[in-house]
Amino acid sequence: MTPEAVFDWAIQTAVAFVATIAFSIIFHTPREQYVCAGLVGAFSWLIYIVYVYFTGDVVFASFFAALGLTYLARVFSFARKAPLPVFLIAGIFPVVPGAGIYYTGYHIFMNNNVEAMSKGVETIKIAIAIALGIGIVVSLPRFFFTLRRKGSTT
Repeated sequence: MTPEAVFDWAIQTAVAFVATIAFSIIFHTPREQYVCAGLVGAFSWLIYIVYVYFTGDVVFASFFAALGLTYLARVFSFARKAPLPVFLIAGIFPVVPGAGIYYTGYHIFMNNNVEAMSKGVETIKIAIAIALGIGIVVSLPRFFFTLRRKGSTT
């Protein structure tokens, strides 16, 4: 791991933060939730790029990014008393395989069937990995995400 890689990760994470906030603004997320939504998006992208850097596997990187972003989205959902989709939909924005979908369509249009099939299968694997990551964390009991106060019984 080089200092250049860490600097690149910091830049990409900052860009993911800003992009997620921009996505939140466009889709009318409540103003007081912008920063938390941005943090979820930045966190998911950081998990993704670090995992890809060390393993090169984009499918499992997407899975672990979905696990992390869904966990953080649930924590913010309980802490901020806001619906989960406020953070989940905005936070998933950086890891959705939009380029894969684009290149699948491009290769279909250009009649490159082998490339289209390759990109399409990879994109479907990523989408399934993201769905599984979200499903696993959403199915966890509530007590994993609530912040307990000292002396509280609830």
